[in-house]
Amino acid sequence: MSLTSDDTILAFKAGRAFRTDGTNTVVPDPTKGAIIIERGEDELLHFLWKNRTTNQADEDLILFPTDASFVRVPQSDGRVYVLKFSSSNQRHFFWMQDASSQRDEEFIYHINKILEIPGYIPVWNTRPSSSQPEASTSSQAASSSAPAGQPSQEQLDQLRSLVNQMSGGAATPEPELSLTDILTPAVLTPLFTSHPDLIPSLFPQLPPDLPSPPSAEVLSDIIASPQFRSAVVTFDRALRTGMLAGLVRQLGLPEEAGTGAEAFLRAIAEQARREGGESMDTD
Repeated sequence: MSLTSDDTILAFKAGRAFRTDGTNTVVPDPTKGAIIIERGEDELLHFLWKNRTTNQADEDLILFPTDASFVRVPQSDGRVYVLKFSSSNQRHFFWMQDASSQRDEEFIYHINKILEIPGYIPVWNTRPSSSQPEASTSSQAASSSAPAGQPSQEQLDQLRSLVNQMSGGAATPEPELSLTDILTPAVLTPLFTSHPDLIPSLFPQLPPDLPSPPSAEVLSDIIASPQFRSAVVTFDRALRTGMLAGLVRQLGLPEEAGTGAEAFLRAIAEQARREGGESMDTD
């Protein structure tokens, strides 16, 4: 069975490494492995570590744009890297297992672009180096000049201009707003600390096994969890496909509120403004 699939975006040989308890020392594990990034059936981005001997995925981490980065561990002597998250203290260590370090930086460049830009697809440099004709170098991949057989940025800009002229000068539409851009730990966490009165109103919607009432720290852990992020993705997708028409009507919102995240949020804000004004009139 192959390590990769049709959903694989990037893959390279890498082993895991583990921090020694009570120290900052990271020790590489000799088990042969591979880092694989792929788009799962849930349409989320998955960071997998697979054992190359058993073909089993021993780690499966869900990634969200701008929430993680893959960087070299400066204190290490070898080719050791860490996957770290801005929304939590998670740290996952890996070491490069390819015999040559020729393509290390190229892999790291692309993996961080995938973590940074939704929908990013790596374009690999195919130009040979002088020392190893079969391998490409990171400096070539990161340079502004295009690889052989690939259009340059200037050529792409010219193509976009021509397409724009042929379509009557219509501008390229801005990407649609997504709930995943808004319901992030960076946005929500400050609300819990600056507006503690929100917590009691959220409590009835939370799992019953949480402390009563939950603290701001507990809520922060919830919104940083893969389960919450997956629920946000599902809700956003349902909004875009019109599956929540019945829900928006039950909420007293206009039907167009069920056509996308921006329309939904605008309708919620208008409803809150209207109800706030009515309550002030009755005081």
